[in-house]
This record gives sequence, structure tokens and C-alpha cells, in this order.
Amino acid sequence: MPLLRWLPLALITLAALWLRTHDLARRPMHADEANQAVKLGELLDHGHYAFDPRDHHGPTLYYAAVPVAWIRGERTLAQLSETTVRLVPALFGTLAVVLLALLAAPLGRWPAFAAAGLLALSPPAVYYSRYFIQETLLATFMLTVVVCAQTWWRTGLTRWAIAAGVCAGLMQATKASAPLFLITALIALGFSRWGYLSRPPATRRPRRDVVVGLLAALGSAAVLYSSFGTHISGIRDALGAYTHALTRFGAAAAPTGHEKAWWYYLRMFGWYREGGLVWHQVAFSALALAGLGVAVFRADRFLRGVAFYTVAIIAAFSFFAYKTPWHTVHFVPGLALLAAAALAEMGRLRTGRLAAAAFTLIVAATLFQQTWRTSFLRASDQRNPYAYVHSSADVMKYRALAEAAAARSPDAPIRVISEEYWPLPWYLRGMPQVGYWTSPPDDCTGALIITSPTLADVVRARLRGSHRESILGLRPGVFNLVFTPEP
Repeated sequence: MPLLRWLPLALITLAALWLRTHDLARRPMHADEANQAVKLGELLDHGHYAFDPRDHHGPTLYYAAVPVAWIRGERTLAQLSETTVRLVPALFGTLAVVLLALLAAPLGRWPAFAAAGLLALSPPAVYYSRYFIQETLLATFMLTVVVCAQTWWRTGLTRWAIAAGVCAGLMQATKASAPLFLITALIALGFSRWGYLSRPPATRRPRRDVVVGLLAALGSAAVLYSSFGTHISGIRDALGAYTHALTRFGAAAAPTGHEKAWWYYLRMFGWYREGGLVWHQVAFSALALAGLGVAVFRADRFLRGVAFYTVAIIAAFSFFAYKTPWHTVHFVPGLALLAAAALAEMGRLRTGRLAAAAFTLIVAATLFQQTWRTSFLRASDQRNPYAYVHSSADVMKYRALAEAAAARSPDAPIRVISEEYWPLPWYLRGMPQVGYWTSPPDDCTGALIITSPTLADVVRARLRGSHRESILGLRPGVFNLVFTPEP
């Protein structure tokens, strides 16, 4: 029965959805997540968004989150919850699993399901599908572009060229790094000599469809960057984002604290011990490496294209000194396809199906064990390789302190005086009379004063009356002093 043919993919998708949506509020908000969530709240509060190219990414994440917030009855920043904002990447991450199965169809039905399952269980894919940042959306749009482009080539229907173009535009409106993936995919397609694609229908007009697709890409990106025509200068600012990117990634870029060795990403897919805990993806990486060998030695142009794209993307991100762990999201689909190819090759051998099934179970078990540790048991542990410069559990205590202070002194301000205070604007959202300063004002007195150690002496000297002092963490190596007025 046709339905039974797709039952394994349905089960894989349900498992992926559960891993990405279960207990989304468990982990404290990272500073980057909080920043994005506050921008979403401003969009909900004011109904307007203006793109800022200075250290900010495109607007797709925020506009995608608006309907999710509405459906959940959250229409202001004060009403937003961690679960609501994280549902957006979670849903996109689940969609990516289905898209990868469609993309892997040339490998065969069961290898395609295996690729989808490996992505469903991947530690970085799961972790960052539970993270309110742009990376998972960008990876999912990339898969959508490729699937739509393949369908267009196979059917000759212009609507699929338009769909591919729209998704390419959404990629650009998600993050300025989009051209890297699109250009690499085109080179990989040329490298594979287009040989795995079936002969196109005789009635097609490819040049016209390519032009239409490009116009669709430009149009969808322009619509979002211009905030649906209400902020036209956002289109100009989108081009300006590349200037800011050069200051971060260029050869003359100033140090940012995110510089890593070239092998940083390779280590994350290997095996290493950190603080008494072992983090690894050795079995998955070994299978993907075997798939790379299959791509090299077999005359399979689809696999060669996948191999070229995957190696090129990993090499490109490894080349730049600036590295953050969420970029690993882009490596997983290609590695999963190569691993599935290795399983398919294994299945062709005598008694190979049993060996392939055994390898699949071993890899799936190790991935699930690591995913459970990274996304649930140790989600904000500083030893977790994906919990990068993560907020400490203490950030969840600030709200209760602020509410108690506001109840005692409803007319007095709550002052946050610090050079670094994210994610506090998220945790103190919706509270009246909360102010933020990066240097101490003349009068620092308030219902509650939160300050950094470097500013504490100046703040202490500008307080009136006696105060009780306490310490609360912000993230590893960063903490705040909290001054509470004594009655």
C-alpha cells in the first residue's frame, strides 16, 4: 500500500518533531536568542520592523515567528514565551528531515529514510532546532531550493523554478552568508556534470525559467528587507550587511574572541573529553567518510556533487578564523547523505543488508545518546560544545528579584548598569520602569540595581542609603552584583 511505503518517514518525522519540541523552555535563553526574541517582540508591539545591518541578520526569523505567536495567543513582547519563539526553528528543523529524504531519493528508498533518520537524530541539528537563531531556517531553505530546483528540472514546470527562486530569496533574507551555499551548490552541480539529472521535458524553456526564478528570488528578499514596502531603505541596508561581514571575516578583521583553530569543526564531529564528559560523533563521521569514499570511487555523479558540496562548505567555514558551533548545522545534511550512501553500498554486498542494519542501529544509538545529553541533560552546561558562551541558570532568578523589588517600591526604577547585560532584557520584559545603562548615571538609586563588577565601585558610591549586596551569574566567567535597598 502507498501509505505503508511512507510510514517509516512519517515515524522518523514524528521522532524529529518530538526531539525538537519537547520541553522547549528547559534551557535558559542565550544572549543571542534573547536579542532576537526582543526584536520579535518589538515587531509584535509596533507592527513594524526595520532591518539593521550592523551585527544583525535578516528579518525572516521574526516574520516567521509572528503567526506562531498569534496562534499561541501571544501578541506582545510581554506575552512571548521561550516555547513560542523556539517553536519556529523546531518546525523548520523538522521540515528539513522530510526535505532531506526527498533529496536523497536517487540513493534508493531505504537509504533516503536512513539519511532523514540521521538528520533527525543529529546532536547539532536537534540542539540548534531548539535555538531561536537563523541557522536552522537558513539550512532548511537551502534544502528547499535544491528540492524545488530538482523538481523543476524533472517536470519542466515554471512554478517550481519560481518556488526555488522564492526560497533562495528567503535564504538571503535570513542571513548574508546565503550566497556561499547557493554558489557552492551550483559549482557542485557543475562538478557532477549534471549527469544524475533526468532528461528535461522537450517543452521546457530553461532560460526563461531561470530568469523568472532569479526575479522571484530578488522579489522575495526585497519584500522582507523592505518590511513589506514600509521600509524601502532596508533593501540598501541589506547590501551594506556585506561591508560589516568583511570587517568580521576579512583578513584584516579585528579579533572578536570567536577565533578558533582550523580543525575546530572537525573536532566537533570526532571524539574528545571535556570536563569529565565525552562528546563524540565518531560512528556517524566514520560512516560519512566511507560514503565519501563511495562517491570518489563509484561513477555516481549525484554522490560526487554531494561530496563536493559538503567538503567545500566544511572547508570554507574552517578557513575563516571566526567560528561558532551553530555553523555545524550546515554540515549535517551532506554528511547524512554520504553516510546513507555508505549504507546503500554496504547493502549491495552479500549478507550486507544485515551489516547495514547493524551499522544503522549503532550510529542511531550513539547519535541519540549524544543528542539527549546535549539538548536535555546538559543543555546549558559550559562543557557542552553546542552551549556556546551560554547563559547560566542564574538568569532565571533575575525576574523574581525584580518583581519583588517592584512590589516593595512600585515608583522606583529598576536599574541595569553594565557593559554586558543580555539576556536580561528578555527576562525583565514587560516590567515597568526598567532601564539600561552602559555607564553609571549620577544617581544610581532604585528599587533594584544590577551592575557589573567593573562598575560596582562607582555605582556603590552613587547609591543613597544602605543596600544588601549579592552575586548572580550571567554566563561562564561573567557575573553581576545586585544591590537591594534595605528597609
